[in-house]
Amino acid sequence: MPKTLSTTRRQFVGGLAAAAALTVVPRHVLGGPGRLAPSEVLTRGTIGTGAQGMSHVLANAADRPAVQLAVCDVDKDRLARACRKAGPGCEGCADFRRVLDRPDIDVIHIAAPPHWHALIAIAAMQAGKDVLCEKPMTRFIREGRAAADAARRYGRIFMCNTFGRRAWQKLRKLAASGLLGAPLAVYVGPRTGFGFKVRTWCGRAHLAPEAVPPELDYDMWLGPAPRKPYHPHRVHTSFRGYWDYDGGGLADMGQHWLDPVQYFLGKDGAGPVEVEAAAPWPPHPDACGLWGRITLRYADGTAVTLASGEWGEPEPHNPAFIEGPQGKVFRDERGTLAADPPDLFDRLAGRPDPPELIGFAEAVRTRSRAGGEKPDAEEAHRSVTLLHLGNIAIRTGRKLRWDPAAEEFPGDAEANAFADVPMRAPWHL
Repeated sequence: MPKTLSTTRRQFVGGLAAAAALTVVPRHVLGGPGRLAPSEVLTRGTIGTGAQGMSHVLANAADRPAVQLAVCDVDKDRLARACRKAGPGCEGCADFRRVLDRPDIDVIHIAAPPHWHALIAIAAMQAGKDVLCEKPMTRFIREGRAAADAARRYGRIFMCNTFGRRAWQKLRKLAASGLLGAPLAVYVGPRTGFGFKVRTWCGRAHLAPEAVPPELDYDMWLGPAPRKPYHPHRVHTSFRGYWDYDGGGLADMGQHWLDPVQYFLGKDGAGPVEVEAAAPWPPHPDACGLWGRITLRYADGTAVTLASGEWGEPEPHNPAFIEGPQGKVFRDERGTLAADPPDLFDRLAGRPDPPELIGFAEAVRTRSRAGGEKPDAEEAHRSVTLLHLGNIAIRTGRKLRWDPAAEEFPGDAEANAFADVPMRAPWHL
């Protein structure tokens, strides 16, 4: 029997360039100025097409091969809207597994609610896809470890779609220089330019059950989350206010702010050893609520304080964003970052710059493991863990000890139950 030929899509289209000398080939096949050759085009499937998800849906060009090959949503109206935007060449699916089964899709963009992120990401990487996942990376800590391990096991590129790290390279250089002294303290709150939308994403207690609208597959929307009666406030954007699906304003905005903090402190592979929170007590078991302050302390004495500005004690008038015994960086009256002493950044001259950061598409095309402009799976897991730790401190109402190596609360069954949450059958890690 003849050998079976196994030719990838990229190998096939890559060979077209060699044939171009003998045949007339359309411009879009060859690439050239302003156009990528098909071998360099990343075909995309988008899972979750709500408000944020639509930004991950491309409009296919009429004169070029389709790039957005599939969109997926459990709401028929949202799915139809995404199909209209993508145009010809895009398939609409109600089950994400159909998207992952397509061998012609290179990358998966995940914009489903966070309680789905880890399961979809792991399945996508198992299927040989690279992943760009919306923030927060995960809903609880253990599934983040599972996703990070899967990226490593299957050799896939994973990035979490935060605002990014590039703007913070100067602070990384400063923190590494030792010019601030030690220990360092970081303050993240409205007074330093970072809000958390805590009131916006408070859940509602005592929701009266309503009929599931005909366009929504509510059981699939819930997926691994506990079965609870339908109410429109539980789904479609306002899901952020419920523990089963997200973690309130802290989880919504926190990874945008704290992933750069982990980065510029040089703690991508580490984590705090202690966390405490100031918040109303008792917390609601279903609906996320207000909090005022969260403090994360690292073994080397570094402290990161989060302030919501929406409950509890007032914020300091002019807190430093980052400070040590020998200097600080703060917001001046114009809202820009300034230094004390004023020549602090000037004294960085001649010191080595941090490594250059690359984007998601470049990492996928080159298979590079260089530092990403957005966090990879391990980095994103470590930074989203900070948010989960804060929320667990709110829900337990006490100071907690955390082992960042074992990724557990030593001897604390109550806290560990929030770090490793059972999934509704048949879904599991």
